[in-house]
Amino acid sequence: MSPTIDLDVGISEEMLALRDTTHRFALEVMRPIAAQLDRMTPEAVIAEDSPLWQGLEKFKAIGLVGAPDCYGPDLTPEARALMHAMVIEELCWGDVGLSITYSLWNLGASVARQMGREDLAEFFAQRDEFFCLALTEPNHGSDMVAFNDASFRDPAGRADLRCRRDGEDYILNGQKAAWVSCGTIAGCGMIFATYEDSKIGRAGGAVFLLPLDLPGITRGKPLDKLGQRTLNQGEIFFDEVRVPARFFLADDPDMYAMMLGGFLAHANTAMGLQFVGVARAAFDHALAYAKERVQGGKPIIEHQSVKARLFNMFMKLESARSFARQVAIQHYQRMGMIPFHYAAASKVLVTQSAFEIASEALQMFGGNGLCREYPLEKIFRDARAGLIEDGENHMLGLTAANNF
Repeated sequence: MSPTIDLDVGISEEMLALRDTTHRFALEVMRPIAAQLDRMTPEAVIAEDSPLWQGLEKFKAIGLVGAPDCYGPDLTPEARALMHAMVIEELCWGDVGLSITYSLWNLGASVARQMGREDLAEFFAQRDEFFCLALTEPNHGSDMVAFNDASFRDPAGRADLRCRRDGEDYILNGQKAAWVSCGTIAGCGMIFATYEDSKIGRAGGAVFLLPLDLPGITRGKPLDKLGQRTLNQGEIFFDEVRVPARFFLADDPDMYAMMLGGFLAHANTAMGLQFVGVARAAFDHALAYAKERVQGGKPIIEHQSVKARLFNMFMKLESARSFARQVAIQHYQRMGMIPFHYAAASKVLVTQSAFEIASEALQMFGGNGLCREYPLEKIFRDARAGLIEDGENHMLGLTAANNF
């Protein structure tokens, strides 16, 4: 039994019941599948016979597709956000890579609806598929995150994915980077491209929500990476791809930057919630091990140094959870318009805390922490990836500070 509890005001019996259901799913389904997938090649992870797809079917069965919209219409924005925070924490306690993967299932219609495009919502609602957010490019990682920096409007900036108008349609050429989540398996995506003739650098762009089965779209190999190996990521290539105007969303420079910042704020808010689950998983494993591992003639939790380290981990976890939830609640109450520096702070604070907790937990396991037989080695790698994912932490901090 973990010593951590939910301190938030307003937690209902319904929330607790859903949390418990999600926890069982994380424990009984996600953790065993994640352990298998982590040892597989990236190609095997997404193969037809992969446990990934069995887990997806079970995820659909517990009714969390489309969260937080799936929680019912009667909740206040604050209650909905709190319930979502509790659910995401449990899923990522199970496995953060699988949680991100499954959260992208059938998300296209929801994104279209948020953009006020009911016509596209109806179109994508008919398709059972993964969604992706295609933002970063091979030569523009942090460049694309720094949407409020002067360099974003530098006329010399040349993007890797370019677009041009052709009558009522648009033509896309180039590629997106290997870091697109679900990039090689997504059926639709939000695509950010830069006009070929832009005079204001990457700020002269257009946004599309489009199906990824249009002629000329191909995929790269699934990315082979250190952490979050349960999350498929990979390149998307565009070769003279003709995009009908119906899939176009916006290209006004101010709107383009606002949409880019808005989606980054949403992603960073989610990252804060997700890595609370990673931090708690590391802490729970460390606590359980400290009670079982005997050194010096007694369980190591009876040594003062171990107690002190566990308490420091606990304080970091609870502080991170509190801040991430408050940011998430404000994010949903403000209809996704929370100031970017709060979302970035949540992502940076929580991922850094999760990494420190995972590192301390691994240290507490001693030599066993380095072995794949034990869970900390994987959690440590997953936590390390979070410091770069959805914006490298130092760059996010600089971008956030531009808001001051």
